[in-house]
Amino acid sequence: MFSFSRLAAAVSVAFLIGSAAAQVPAGYPVDYKAVLDGAKKEGKVVVYSTTDAKLVGALIKDFEVAFPGIKVEYTDLNSTELYNRFISENAANATSADAVWSSSMDLQMKLAADGAAMVYKSPETGALPEWAHFKDMIYATTFEPIAIIYNKRLVPADEVPKTHADLVKLLTTKAEKYQNKVTAYDPEKSGVGFMLANQDAKLDPKFWDLVKVLGARSLKVQSSTGTMLERVSSGENLIGYNVLGSYALTRAKKDPSMGIAFTTDYNLVLSRLLFVAKNAKNPNAGKLWVDYVLSKRGQTITSEQVDLYSVRTDMTGKESGVAFARELGSAVKPIPVSNDLLLGLDQTKRLEFLKQWQTSLARK
Repeated sequence: MFSFSRLAAAVSVAFLIGSAAAQVPAGYPVDYKAVLDGAKKEGKVVVYSTTDAKLVGALIKDFEVAFPGIKVEYTDLNSTELYNRFISENAANATSADAVWSSSMDLQMKLAADGAAMVYKSPETGALPEWAHFKDMIYATTFEPIAIIYNKRLVPADEVPKTHADLVKLLTTKAEKYQNKVTAYDPEKSGVGFMLANQDAKLDPKFWDLVKVLGARSLKVQSSTGTMLERVSSGENLIGYNVLGSYALTRAKKDPSMGIAFTTDYNLVLSRLLFVAKNAKNPNAGKLWVDYVLSKRGQTITSEQVDLYSVRTDMTGKESGVAFARELGSAVKPIPVSNDLLLGLDQTKRLEFLKQWQTSLARK
């Protein structure tokens, strides 16, 4: 892994402002200087995010190095808290976020649909996959494969599922071993969990058969990734289904008990979506934050130091979405940034889905 100084030096040519006289980054339109000058006058960018502040510390630090005089006021919240706080502050015309960054892709799309996102075409758009941006408003910033995690000490290699069908077979044929030992997100309490279950149901015609087997094994549902990682690491649970692979990969670097499997029939990929708030008090700084996070410099730090795979198509190193997709091939299924994300948020359909979830688990 690069040191911070080597990393900054390696990518500074593409995106760096190192003095009070802001220079337009290479490849950007000439009139971008107005954004730079405006951001400097504003002096700060307020970011609401679902990503832990400690995790993105290197990104924040480098932004402030790249843009002297512009501070990042960063608040991390869970996805539901972020959504509710942002809409309530906007309704009251109170000071709120300039940039909103969340892993709950569907809630981000809802905010845009409700008019909360500014129309802003980032100069970095051309480096993104087609699925990773929507109507010059919302941008995918990461490439995060969803994983099955398992305890390496207690789950032998020949039991590790390679497909969703393998997981059903394992939990059926080794019922006693895995009884009370499987965990997953609670779709009623976790926005990410609900979205992933919804995507599963669209892609896998046998998804509800899997849910029934999970119910038969007395699935333990959680609202946070951290809890699932802890329970699997300790052996309290043996397998975690539909876990954010980015967090699992970070944990596995320090935890020899943490095993990670990606599925070869299909493997969902989530992304943290980012937009500039339409009512931003510091709109230029908000634009600058979006462009920086999407830039090669920002994406390099995100992948090298934040352990979130880069989404850009021109980054092909081992910590990139391009490299992951090359390994898993057509099984890789990124969740597109599109209006389809809104379908699961229709209140009637949501309640129907959750009722089917509970029925399939045989809990209600």
